[in-house]
Amino acid sequence: MTNIAIIGQSAFGENVASEVSKIKDCKIVGIFTPHNHDNDPLYQYALKNKINIYRFKKLRSIKAIEEFKKLEVDLLVMAYVTDIVPMEIINNPTKGTIQYHPSLLPKHRGPSSINWAIINGDKSTGITIFWPDEGLDTGPILMQKEVDISPDDTTGSLYFEKLFPIGVNSLVNSIKLVISNKAPKIIQDELNASYESWCSKKEIDWDKDPNQIYNLIRGCDPQPGAWTKIDSKIVSIYNCKLEKNENITIRKKFIIENKKISVGLNDKKITIGRIKDLKGQKVDAYQWFEENNITNNSNLG
Repeated sequence: MTNIAIIGQSAFGENVASEVSKIKDCKIVGIFTPHNHDNDPLYQYALKNKINIYRFKKLRSIKAIEEFKKLEVDLLVMAYVTDIVPMEIINNPTKGTIQYHPSLLPKHRGPSSINWAIINGDKSTGITIFWPDEGLDTGPILMQKEVDISPDDTTGSLYFEKLFPIGVNSLVNSIKLVISNKAPKIIQDELNASYESWCSKKEIDWDKDPNQIYNLIRGCDPQPGAWTKIDSKIVSIYNCKLEKNENITIRKKFIIENKKISVGLNDKKITIGRIKDLKGQKVDAYQWFEENNITNNSNLG
């Protein structure tokens, strides 16, 4: 029997735990989730299935390390981890620790790898299952899977439709490789490494190339949001499309037609699907324009 612990959260962590429970001769001996998220899907899964639950403000605490060591873990699986996991925990399991990361390491190390892949205009990305070490996303690679980034992908669609399911599947297959002592450890090529920090709210610069503007918007959709000013109002925009502009003389001006809102950028236009202002509700862009008396002559940016 292989004793497995899982550190994670959200629907991704729940899916991983559910699939791990189906692996023959494996037992989940402990699940570590954020300390204050009672509605977290992984926490609820552990409650429902009567699995030992551990919640600490910081996994670096002496108490967290001591409790982990008591479990006599063979393999630690890190599925959607945002806390810093100390080396005392990472190095403790007899078969090691493996972690999911949503990029093709060593490219896009860091906490917002999905956002930056789209913002930078990458045509593809993927997932990496790796053996974490002292660095940030620097450990040896166990498995990688590549996916295409379509022109219409947002951070949301790329994660939920592509990187989420392939990540769960790859973690499960990686666990099986570890158990059978067939899991590789491929050193990352530092010459191709890149790192980006958290992707925070970004202001749209409408003077940039339309493709760059579009990539920024969809790379910040649904979080953290790309924002601009319309007249005096600060808004974030979502569900946008980059399309051909028939009236190429229109630049940085609104095009309002067929109950659709677009921003003309010479030979291209960005059609806005939804808008969120400081009230915090995403609404249809045309509806928002009507409610706020915005016209095609209103100021942008």
